[in-house]
Amino acid sequence: MRLPRAAAPLLPLSPRAGAALQPRRAAVLAVRQVESKTKGKPQKQICPVVLDHFEEQYTAELGDAWASIRDVLTCPLYWQYAVLLNKFSQSPELESTLAVNGYHPAFRGSLPYLPSSFKCYIRRTPGRFPAQKHQAGKLKEYYLLNAASLLPVLAMEVKDGEDVLDLCAAPGGKSVAILQCACPGQFHCNEYDDLRSRWLKQTIESFIPEPLVNLIMVSKLDGRQIGDLKPELYDKVLVDAPCSNDRSWLFSSDIQQATLRLIKRKELSSLQFQLIRSAIKALRPGGSLVYSTCTLSKAENSDVINLILNSCSNVMPVDISQMAKAVCHEFSFLSGMQQHELLVLPEKGRAWGPMYVAKLRKM
Repeated sequence: MRLPRAAAPLLPLSPRAGAALQPRRAAVLAVRQVESKTKGKPQKQICPVVLDHFEEQYTAELGDAWASIRDVLTCPLYWQYAVLLNKFSQSPELESTLAVNGYHPAFRGSLPYLPSSFKCYIRRTPGRFPAQKHQAGKLKEYYLLNAASLLPVLAMEVKDGEDVLDLCAAPGGKSVAILQCACPGQFHCNEYDDLRSRWLKQTIESFIPEPLVNLIMVSKLDGRQIGDLKPELYDKVLVDAPCSNDRSWLFSSDIQQATLRLIKRKELSSLQFQLIRSAIKALRPGGSLVYSTCTLSKAENSDVINLILNSCSNVMPVDISQMAKAVCHEFSFLSGMQQHELLVLPEKGRAWGPMYVAKLRKM
């Protein structure tokens, strides 16, 4: 879902902050240029405007942890990709091929919720398993993604027959993952943006067999209005909200576009709050909501959830700390979070995230 928003003035860095950031930015850019030449392949270029902005914000919010996170985010050579198997189209050799290439199951141990049909493989070394192209009439065998993006799906704990809403569903990875876990009674995938909605439909066609596709409702509604249009219809709602995508923003090729994104960044938290409010209206009493973003920004994460909890008397936080504890050997989490939330921090060898997850229940 992408909505037009009015521009607001971008506050410039203070001279003192700007002076402190310049040496760091120069060092990061220099290192990345050397790495690009060493590998002999053209690499994405870091956007200095975004890097400066992140340096000031995340140094303040994350302290010493930001330096190592920045090293991973600014170097795609460190990035890792998980392989989510498609239970609707599996080749017998796929799991053996993954094992030969150093992959192992991502989610093991005492997870509160882990359906046997849900299979995801990862490896510690960087690199991407070969992607499969979309072919009309043929299902893909696996989906490549950031393993941390599966944590919101596992936090939902979807069961067969439950009515489920994926409020901001494009590009469709989490929708596909939900269907690997269970068969909802009604599955509603919504995406407001026209281009992203077409992307969502193609993803569903690539992974889900036709009889089941016909049972999935795909809409292009304004997510802020769904609660009023479909009150108390769903048992589970996922709000994978539009956010400032830290990984992609750092490699913005258009400086003007990057500056505009930063100008509008403060408005995202208002949109996210409205989407969650709408999702709460769409939930049945006793139903649960999972909110997620792919940013480190406190304003778009904990602050939004705290505002919801302080302003909505009909929701309560749900403890997801056991899920985090069960996967801590594969994911690095920010310490000091509340029990109803977690934030995955990228680090070398565990370059997953950023991914914020919070869970609420409607009373």
